[in-house]
Amino acid sequence: MAIKKNGFIPSCAPEELKKVLKAVASEWGDMIKDMEEFHVVPLKGALTNEVFQINWPTKHGDLHQKVLVRVYGEGVEVFFNRDDEIRTFECMSKHGQGPRLLGRFPDGRIEEFIHARTLSAADLRDPEISSLVAAKLREFHNLDMPGPKDVLLWKRLRTWLSLSKKFCSPEAAKEFGLDILGDEISILEKELSQGYQEIGFCHNDLQYGNIMMDEETRVITLIMRGLYVG
Repeated sequence: MAIKKNGFIPSCAPEELKKVLKAVASEWGDMIKDMEEFHVVPLKGALTNEVFQINWPTKHGDLHQKVLVRVYGEGVEVFFNRDDEIRTFECMSKHGQGPRLLGRFPDGRIEEFIHARTLSAADLRDPEISSLVAAKLREFHNLDMPGPKDVLLWKRLRTWLSLSKKFCSPEAAKEFGLDILGDEISILEKELSQGYQEIGFCHNDLQYGNIMMDEETRVITLIMRGLYVG
């Protein structure tokens, strides 16, 4: 994806991205005539995607709009289904959880810009912040999401194990114990599937880079990547 690291969106950027950005600006009443009106600021914190803040002047001239452009990383489809992620993202937005989805293009999406900071590892050791995250996560787990309530964990583990074996040499597979992991997954599935089992909507990637907090209101926002019921 050709997005300039700092400055403006170059002419070689994908036409789909340009079209969607102009459409978003138009919906907000701003007519963009030149792509150089979009100013690009790279953001840090994403592990698998490239993330950019895109600014442009409003029709009033002295104000600026902001959106976030997320460019998908290569190979992450191994970990989750991109179409499922988008459907989940849209549903979460409607529930008021996380940023709104403003637009899509083949290699990424455009999201509402959240005015908050990404947490650090040190933040998670703060009892007050940890309690706020726990409360937000409880809201998250209580959401009634559409679609089948299936456990995806076991199928996903077996898929990852199969892919790992393909990429590993026999020596590496033996060193990491890949030959016995299949049996261990089956044992865990049998043990954990007995009796009452509550199946809920899970984030499954709640590391500090996916948690944001508004410094003034202390409101927590969970950034969603590849969510699924587990």
